[in-house]
Amino acid sequence: MMANHLGVKQNRLRTSLFILCLTVILTLSADIHAQQSKQTSSAKHCLWLVETPQNKAVFLLGSLHVLKSDTYPLAKVINEAYSLSQKVVFETDLAAMTDPAVQGKMMTMGLYPEGQTLFQNISNEMQSSLKKKMTNLGMPLENFARFRPWFLAVTLTVLELQRLGFSLDYGIDIHFYGKAGMDEKEIGFLEPVDFQLELLGKMNAQDQKAFLGQTLKDLDVAAQMADDMLKYWKKGDVNNLYAVLFKSFEDYPQIENRLLRRRNIDWVKKIEEMMAEDKNIFIIVGAGHLIGPGSVVALLKEKGYRVKQK
Repeated sequence: MMANHLGVKQNRLRTSLFILCLTVILTLSADIHAQQSKQTSSAKHCLWLVETPQNKAVFLLGSLHVLKSDTYPLAKVINEAYSLSQKVVFETDLAAMTDPAVQGKMMTMGLYPEGQTLFQNISNEMQSSLKKKMTNLGMPLENFARFRPWFLAVTLTVLELQRLGFSLDYGIDIHFYGKAGMDEKEIGFLEPVDFQLELLGKMNAQDQKAFLGQTLKDLDVAAQMADDMLKYWKKGDVNNLYAVLFKSFEDYPQIENRLLRRRNIDWVKKIEEMMAEDKNIFIIVGAGHLIGPGSVVALLKEKGYRVKQK
C-alpha cells in the first residue's frame, strides 16, 4: 500500500516539478526499476563528501532534474552514499507541491491577468524568435499568449528536452524522493516551496525577458548542450560541466546571482546547522550549485571544511 501511495504522489509531483525543480533547467539540472543489477562506473562523480566535526558524513549530490532512462542504474558510489545516510535533504519540500493552493499560486504567477498578453510585453524581435521556435515544435504561439516570459521559458525548455528524450520521470530528485519514502528515511529540505515559486514568479519584468532571451539562445544548441551536460555529469568532469552550465549566464549575471549565488550562501549556513545532527545526511541539489566559484562546495572549502569529490 505504501508503494502505491508513493507512486500516486510521484505522479502528482511531476506537474509541480515542471516549474519548481526546473527553475534553471538548462543551467543546472523515477525509479530504477529492473536495471539495478548493472552498475555504472567512473573515476569521479558529481558527489562530494563533507567531513564534519562530529565525524558524521554529509554527502552532496549534484542533480540533473531531467534525465534519460538509460542514465540508470546510478553509480555504485552514489547508491552507497544514499544507503549510509539516515536523512535525505532536497532543495524544497516535494510533498508540498501537491497542494492545490501551491499549484494555484504557481499558475497565478505564471500567467498575465485577463486583458494582458505576452505580446504586449516583449519586443517584435523576440516575438519573431518565439514564433520560429513554436513552429519547430509544431505548437501555435497563440496558445501561450498569456504566459509570462519566465513561465514560457520553462515551458519551452521542458518541451525541447522532452523532444530530445529527456524526462522528469528519470530526474535524480524524483528518484530519490520516492526511494527515501519507501525506505522510510527522514526527509528534509533547504527552502520552502513559496520561496522557490517566487524565484521566478517575482522576478522583475526586465529580468524575465532576459531569462526568456537566454532560454531562446540556449534552445538553439539544446541538443549539444544536453548531451554534453549529461556526459560530463556522468564522468564527474566538473570543469567541463561548469563551462557548459554557466556559459549562458555570461550575459546575465543578475540572474545567476538570483538563482544560484545568493541561495548557495544561504544553503551553506543550513548545511552547517545540519552538521550538528548525529546522523549521516544525503543532500541533493541542482548540479550547478556544487561546481565553480561561489558554489556550495567552494564556500564550504573557504570555511575550512574538508570536501572531497567521490
